[in-house]
Amino acid sequence: MDEAKQIVSDIQKGNIKPIYFLMGEEPYYIDRIADFISDNLLTEEEKGFNQMTIYGRDTSIEDIVSNAKRFPMMAERQVVIVKEAQDLSRTIENLASYAENPQPTTVLVVCYKYKKIDKRKKLHKTISKTGVVFENKRLYENQVGSWIMKTLKSRDYDISPKAAQMLVEFLGIDLGKIDNELQKLQLICKEGTTITPELIEENIGISKDFNNFELTKAIGAGDTVKAHRIINYFAQNPKDNPLIVTISLLFGYFSKILQYHGLQDKSKAAVAKQLKVNPFFVSDYASAARNYPMKKVSNAISLLHETDVKSKGVGATNIPQGDLLKELLVKIMN
Repeated sequence: MDEAKQIVSDIQKGNIKPIYFLMGEEPYYIDRIADFISDNLLTEEEKGFNQMTIYGRDTSIEDIVSNAKRFPMMAERQVVIVKEAQDLSRTIENLASYAENPQPTTVLVVCYKYKKIDKRKKLHKTISKTGVVFENKRLYENQVGSWIMKTLKSRDYDISPKAAQMLVEFLGIDLGKIDNELQKLQLICKEGTTITPELIEENIGISKDFNNFELTKAIGAGDTVKAHRIINYFAQNPKDNPLIVTISLLFGYFSKILQYHGLQDKSKAAVAKQLKVNPFFVSDYASAARNYPMKKVSNAISLLHETDVKSKGVGATNIPQGDLLKELLVKIMN
């Protein structure tokens, strides 16, 4: 995020490079940087003759170089954007010869999504000298909540930790998908608004009471009644609450409780850092650790593995996912 901001800031200051090679598993900032260059480097009048977008599946390295070597018409520079350049992965190294001596009046933007080029090879080394190589790494799930908070803060909004966690659980780690939902919320909320679970429930359709976040919290607190209520809701709405997702999240939850037991320093800051969670949730893990000693945590992890195997039809055929989840809950909490 900071590196992407720096690239945009440099461009705004007039420090424009002849090549931007944007790569990585997460496409969000690749698209954002490419869109910024597309929208801001040329005027609308200049774009007609001096800006083009081509796609990797429809072109070759030779064609890209040929277009990049053209001179601009009635403008200071031209912009050539290559989207889906990962389709050229077999020949992408051939771009190295152009990168050694790029056309100074061309800004070549290469969007190489879901992959990255070998840093040991000539192309990476050459572009690092003459242009910019940006790698957008995919965030881990425990980093996405913080990303949501920072993104909204940069737009003069706030969000509660629970609301951020709800978005992560419902939307996963696809930043583009998450940002689309954030923008919807921004359309209906004034600047300065704190996004709450209630706002998310009303406008995105995620239940603030019946979700995996609330389930793990109820299990950790030993609240059997609430946990069973959530499980019954999941059983009635299996498409919106797939068992595999719940098992995965519960496994991560109990793994963190296991880590908590092994920590010598159990201060809020230390626990948040080691478990990679928001400090807001540390007290929940402390409470869960009291309810689930090491032996009980190990048993829960074993039961989760057993249920995962059963859900795939091994040793248990035609058992509804809701029944498997109810059986799992009883065994864990008893």
